[in-house]
Amino acid sequence: MRSIFAKPQRVSASTTDTGQHLIELRDIKKMYKTEAGEFLALRGINLAIDRGEFVGIVGKSGSGKSTLVNMITGIDHPTSGEVYVNDSAIHHLDEDRMAAWRGVSMGVVFQFFQLLPTLTVIENVMLPMDFCSKFTRKERRERAMELLKLMEVDDQAKKLPTMISGGQQQRVAIARALANDPPIIVADEPTGNLDSKTADAVFHLFETLVKQGKTFVMVTHDAELARRMNRVISVTDGQVVSDYVRVPAMGTAGSAPVSQGQPTNA
Repeated sequence: MRSIFAKPQRVSASTTDTGQHLIELRDIKKMYKTEAGEFLALRGINLAIDRGEFVGIVGKSGSGKSTLVNMITGIDHPTSGEVYVNDSAIHHLDEDRMAAWRGVSMGVVFQFFQLLPTLTVIENVMLPMDFCSKFTRKERRERAMELLKLMEVDDQAKKLPTMISGGQQQRVAIARALANDPPIIVADEPTGNLDSKTADAVFHLFETLVKQGKTFVMVTHDAELARRMNRVISVTDGQVVSDYVRVPAMGTAGSAPVSQGQPTNA
């Protein structure tokens, strides 16, 4: 683990004074235009996440949780409001600058893998390192193999994604998200296609990385996994309806509510 992951580094694109929060969303609204009319997916979200937190985002389908995550990753842009990640005002970045910023600042695990079908498994994991010119060519391949071994799919390295199972593709996607050793990992249902044993092993890896200082934001429908996170944010109809931070209480884990929809230092 130590040979693969370093302590998080502070990376910034266009900096601004956002205080101590690693991630901060300010009055985020997202409007989509549909044939049926305008649809407000996010309704003035205010949210702050600090370094080293393991945050779960929960909610029913259509609640806005994936849209919220897309605001954090910069995959989508808010209709109004501001998004700051690691002191970068990402709502101001164009697509090229966003891609360059995301490559070193954030690892993203997509719900449906998003592996490139014409590249082998190891080439998919190497791709972020190639894009950002991190490490030497030899180091990239060695690092990719170490990550695949960590995910227990190193024996699939030379295969195309279509030749492996959905669960294996998910593990490859997680390895790819960790390729550049980013300080933040954002994942949309990363264990949804894994068997319970593998899901538990992957989640344990996430917990270990959080202990080492990384920050995880994870969308999940798994109530058992959500209970293991130190903070759980519930989204309904495009609004944060609850925000609970687990704190030690008399030697055991406890929960403390945070003001709904308000930034927190928790």
